[in-house]
Amino acid sequence: MKRLVSYFILLNLVLQNSFAQPLQKKTAFTKQDTLRGSITPERAWWNVLHYNITIDVNIEKKEISGYNQLTFVVTKPGKNKVMQIDLQEPMIIEKVTDGKTTYPFKREGNLYWINFGEKDFVAEKREGRNSICIYFKGKPREAVNPPWDGGWIWTKDAKDRPWVTVACQGLGASAWYPCKDYQGDEPEEGATINVTVPSDLIAVANGREAAPAEERNGKKNYSWSVTSPINNYNIVPYIGHYVKFGEVYKGEKDLLSCDYWVLDYDLEKAKKQFGRDVKRMLKAFEYWFGPYPFYEDGYKLVESPHLGMEHQSAVAYGNHFQDGYLGMDLSGSGWGKKWDYIIIHESGHEWFANNITTNDIADMWVHEGFTMYSEVLFTEYYYGRKAADEYCLGIRNNIANDIPLIGPYGVNQEGSGDMYNKGANLLHTIRQVINDDEVFRNILRGLNKDFYHKTVNSKDVEEYFSKKSGKDLSKIFDQYLRTTHIPVLEYKLAEKGISYRWANCIDGFNMPIKMKISKDETWLSPTTSWQTTKLPDSISVSAPEFDKLFYITTKQINP
Repeated sequence: MKRLVSYFILLNLVLQNSFAQPLQKKTAFTKQDTLRGSITPERAWWNVLHYNITIDVNIEKKEISGYNQLTFVVTKPGKNKVMQIDLQEPMIIEKVTDGKTTYPFKREGNLYWINFGEKDFVAEKREGRNSICIYFKGKPREAVNPPWDGGWIWTKDAKDRPWVTVACQGLGASAWYPCKDYQGDEPEEGATINVTVPSDLIAVANGREAAPAEERNGKKNYSWSVTSPINNYNIVPYIGHYVKFGEVYKGEKDLLSCDYWVLDYDLEKAKKQFGRDVKRMLKAFEYWFGPYPFYEDGYKLVESPHLGMEHQSAVAYGNHFQDGYLGMDLSGSGWGKKWDYIIIHESGHEWFANNITTNDIADMWVHEGFTMYSEVLFTEYYYGRKAADEYCLGIRNNIANDIPLIGPYGVNQEGSGDMYNKGANLLHTIRQVINDDEVFRNILRGLNKDFYHKTVNSKDVEEYFSKKSGKDLSKIFDQYLRTTHIPVLEYKLAEKGISYRWANCIDGFNMPIKMKISKDETWLSPTTSWQTTKLPDSISVSAPEFDKLFYITTKQINP
């Protein structure tokens, strides 16, 4: 009994951390929040094409220095331009130049205003490309509890050797390099990451190796290149005593290279764990979501000193080569220990978060809800529908219903941590409403095709579901995304019928529900007003069973 109690105490602590938000929940917002989270005039006139980030990492001093060569196009032609560039304290910008002219800049908190004066940039309509080089240096924020309270992670491996990386979702990429730190503007042509480290270490980053490592003066420079659009926070280096192995997956689109970078002493464990779960993950997710979105950049797992993160084409893995979430099943159903949680969950983000990215992190449920639901779909693909239902019902127990899933817009703030478990249960509920698994699967695949490498708003996703299903799902999305109230189906039993209505819900809530009386199943179409359904004489009215896969509660009202 003591061991059981200890397990549930530990599980509760894990859940609090697992779904904690990268940012503190705020109730009041500052000018800095608005500057970071919105499209300011100083952001609106230009669009990022490519980042070329070059850094020298001083592990002993926990410092970095280098530059970001930023390529962009002008979307709103005109002179007297001021550019907003984000770089959080204590990092500093040293110089801004286009190779001919050095431009003045001024700091305001966690951002800089770069003044181009009378410079007339080439406009996009003339197929113009512009470039500036921003030199920076400093001691970036050190992570407190990565990946949830993130920053640079300066640690040691089991052999007391340096092991360094970054986890900055929510905190933002501007915690360490100057950029347009806004999810809605990804570098459309990807990024190049050049990392210089002591020669006994290896630096791994997103995408593919762009050039052989170069050694000079006791240091090595590693160059990596991503060709696809990429989230700022996904661009990270991993530095350590890595070794590489890999395999090739024959996928829907092409042959996909799968490369694995792990610490040298973990090679055999990684071969066993990755060899079992990666290919079956890709097979399941390509079935449900369509082709892996980044064939050009490959798929990578990189061992990390923190639990994990969806770093595009270089997924951070820190689950210690065990099944479940650090050996535990977050659903309590037993199915969560049949597979490695971090491989499945973080790889699911390659479709939802990396392929389809929300413009504002207020809509981050699109990232986390769909990815949490990918765990349900993975379970279904290999263990059957009953197992998937049990897993989904299990994670439902972790929902707090504290604040709405969608947060305030324009201030760099997400909604509730329920975006994981409640988001997944919302999707499972909508799947029941659609009542056609082939249509549901085609919607998931269609999202990844029609929004391929794009940024979206929650409304884009919601409207897509309604359009492709042929059902108006708007009230269901509003109920579960924008309120904390779980609908209550109130019902009364009569001798030959049942009366029912929705309560604890928004005006106009009209979700249909499946009911079973005796051995017969029927669909009801409740609204917020009482309705009555007469039943055939052959059916004896007794306690009805409402489909438990709908995320609702029920209440019998005495006549």
